[in-house]
Amino acid sequence: MCRIGAIKSLNYVHPSKALKLMNSQQKGHDNSGFAMVMQNLGGIFEDFKEFPTISLACTDEGLKIAEEMLETIGFRQVFEWVPETNWQPGMDIKALPNYVFRTFDYPEQYKNASQKDKEELLTITRLQLRAAMEKDETGFVYSFWPDVITLNEIGDPRDIGTFFGLWEENDSFTAKVITAQCRQNTNYAIVRYAAHPFFLQGYVALANGENTFYQKNKDFQSSLNPGYIGFESDSQCFLYTMHYMHRQLGWPLSYYKHIITPLPFDEVVKREDRDELLTIRQSLAHLEINGPNTIIGTLPDHTLWVCCDAKKLRPIVVGHTDDMVVFSSEVCGINEILAERDWETDIYPNEREIVVVDNNLEVRRCKQ
Repeated sequence: MCRIGAIKSLNYVHPSKALKLMNSQQKGHDNSGFAMVMQNLGGIFEDFKEFPTISLACTDEGLKIAEEMLETIGFRQVFEWVPETNWQPGMDIKALPNYVFRTFDYPEQYKNASQKDKEELLTITRLQLRAAMEKDETGFVYSFWPDVITLNEIGDPRDIGTFFGLWEENDSFTAKVITAQCRQNTNYAIVRYAAHPFFLQGYVALANGENTFYQKNKDFQSSLNPGYIGFESDSQCFLYTMHYMHRQLGWPLSYYKHIITPLPFDEVVKREDRDELLTIRQSLAHLEINGPNTIIGTLPDHTLWVCCDAKKLRPIVVGHTDDMVVFSSEVCGINEILAERDWETDIYPNEREIVVVDNNLEVRRCKQ
């Protein structure tokens, strides 16, 4: 099984906590990698929240391609973080020559553009960069968005943490929301774009498990949005469904479970909202999922949520204190970084709910 986790805090936290959260579940490692998305950034990025940051791993040729494309479009660099990598003999890591985390101001013609137009520009630019570097695998662009950093690498998670200097806490590289996963989807080839968490326009999703309705989801989603591409992992479908439901259709989070794991018809017809639920089943039946899985996600406003499949075949636990909430595939992960909590208040989400954490760390259990 994969191992997944998430941290949401009132205070900025260092990614070493995410590494410790994952490392305590090390039986889930097959050394296929570690990836994380950091949102609501602090430290050196705190003063640049309104500017988009690109997260890119590439060869020298890929870096040249990216720099030329961004300059041609009109993006102007305002900040850069260069991780001080630390290669040691015997490390299990498939490192690339360049890791690029650069923050840009928008092109001059977008200075007075609407937020929607800016967001579309960022999405189109990321897709163009991906297409330009994909054929020869000269680079991999994971996100290009304000207040977001994505780090993704193949290898032993412990070595990855050492390579990027992430084991020791500091105040310069922090965030209030961190989602992370060890071990990629092993049903397919181990490729960099197959690593969770997946990111699109402020939305994040990562999963433990599998989606046996993958082909049905993919065939339907492929025509819905130009950003729904790749499908290197069946779990990407979870992200695209959330994005389509929440951003494209404008529906609230509470409908997500009704789309991916709809209630039986005999229960639906007894509800006051039966007309809405029946319409969902009729119009979005191809977004239903099957198989054992747990899904963690975030919304653009940094709301954190988690839900399970209809049979509850993949574990997840939620632990919390007054200033932090942690999701983990196994309770040992929470014990590692939140040992002082009241363990009796831990939540084990059931198969018919979404557990939601808002920006005040209020934890709500939304029944399906």
